[in-house]
Amino acid sequence: MSSSNKHCHGRAKSKKSRMTMAKKADKHRLYERAVQCSDAEIDFVDQTFKALTGREAVFLREDFCGTTNSSCEWIRRRETNRAVCVDLDEDVLAWGQRHHVGSLTEEQQERIQLIHDDVMTVATEPMDTILAMNFSYWLFQDRTSLLAYFKRVYDSLVEDGVFFLDACGGFEAFREMEESTEHDNFTYVWDQSHYNPITGHYICKIHFHFKDGSKLKEAFVYDWRLWTLPEITEMLAEAGFEATVYWEGTDEEGEGSGVFTASTQGEADAGWIVYMSATKNKPLAF
Repeated sequence: MSSSNKHCHGRAKSKKSRMTMAKKADKHRLYERAVQCSDAEIDFVDQTFKALTGREAVFLREDFCGTTNSSCEWIRRRETNRAVCVDLDEDVLAWGQRHHVGSLTEEQQERIQLIHDDVMTVATEPMDTILAMNFSYWLFQDRTSLLAYFKRVYDSLVEDGVFFLDACGGFEAFREMEESTEHDNFTYVWDQSHYNPITGHYICKIHFHFKDGSKLKEAFVYDWRLWTLPEITEMLAEAGFEATVYWEGTDEEGEGSGVFTASTQGEADAGWIVYMSATKNKPLAF
C-alpha cells in the first residue's frame, strides 16, 4: 500500500471513530425522554378543565409549544379535539412536524395547526384552554412583560376558558448547582448555572452525557427570571384570573406520587414542581 493510501485509510478510520453517541444523538428526543410526560400532562389538563367547567375542552392552544408533543397527545384523545401550536423557533416546529404531526393519521393532522409566531402577537380564535408549560413563560423577565402576556392569554380564551401553566421552586432553586438523572443510555444533567438574587435573572442549561464518555453540552439554554408562586398568582389575579395551585403528593417512600391536588398550603421542600390553573373571573352581578 502506498503512503498516500495509508494516509487516506487512517483519516477514514479517524473520522469513523469520532462518531460518538453525543454526535449521533437527537437532542429533542432526549429532552422528551428526560423531561416531558405528555400523557400525564394532558390527563391533568383534561380532567381539571372538566372539573372546573363541567364540560370537555375541545380547542387547545399550546404556547411555546416546542416539539408539539403535548398538542399531538391532545389530538389523539378525542375525534373532536383541535390544537394550535405556537412557537418562535422554526427549527423545533419543523422537527415536531416531522416526528409528531407526521405520525398522526391524515384526519388527525387536519385538526392541528403549527404557527411560527410570537405568543404576544399571534391571532387565534378563542380557545377553551391555553397551555404554557415547562416554565416557558419565565422568558418574560420583568413584571410588565409577564403581566402583558397573562392579559393576552385572558383575551384569547372563551368565557369559561382555563389557562394552565406550571412552576418550580424550593430552596435549591436559588442555588447555582447541577443535578444528574440516570436513564437507560444517557444521563440528563440539569444545570442551574447562574442566579442573581437582586434581579431574579436565572440561566439554566440541559446537558446530556453518554456511556461512551461523550457529552452534548448546552443542548438547551434557558435565559429566564426565577418567578415565585406569590408573584405569579398575584399577576394572574391582576390580569383577571382566579388561580389555583396544585401541589404534588408523595408516595410511601416520600417521593413525588404524580398526583396533584388543589392546595393553599405547600411544603418547604428543597425542590418542587406544581401545576396551576387560571379561570376567568366572572363579572359581579348587580
